[in-house]
Amino acid sequence: MVVALAPEHAEQVLAIYQAGIDEGNATFETLAPTWEAFDAAKLPGHRFAALDSDSRVLGWVAASSVSDRCAYAGVVEHSVYVHPDARGRGVAAALLKALIDSTEAAGIWTIQSGIFPENTASLAVHERAGFRVIGTRERIGRHHGRWRDTVLVERRSTRVG
Repeated sequence: MVVALAPEHAEQVLAIYQAGIDEGNATFETLAPTWEAFDAAKLPGHRFAALDSDSRVLGWVAASSVSDRCAYAGVVEHSVYVHPDARGRGVAAALLKALIDSTEAAGIWTIQSGIFPENTASLAVHERAGFRVIGTRERIGRHHGRWRDTVLVERRSTRVG
């Protein structure tokens, strides 16, 4: 079941985030933020948690604005993370669907993300959700002492814009 991400999910959401960080192919971050920082950075109407039948968080998705310039009002950047034990069960696909539905309802025309090329599972689930590869941003940032590339993906709405 996919629900609006709420403060009561904070501890589990941040633990899943940290698990992704620790695996090394999810983000340039090295430590999950505090709930207050996470909450402040994510758009309230575009963040969801996937829960199991016992209300445990299996994964989460959240979006942030890419710019405060009015020309980019319809563009967001997102992150999606799934608990290691819940992977391969359609959790990320369900979360991406909820995000796409919410952003289109809000008039957002582009969802984008940067994904490490080694994260082939993420690239595949995004492709199935209608994202396309825009290109590779070579040596875009340093991660644990080495330069890393990211693959820029985007999904353009067919209903907005």
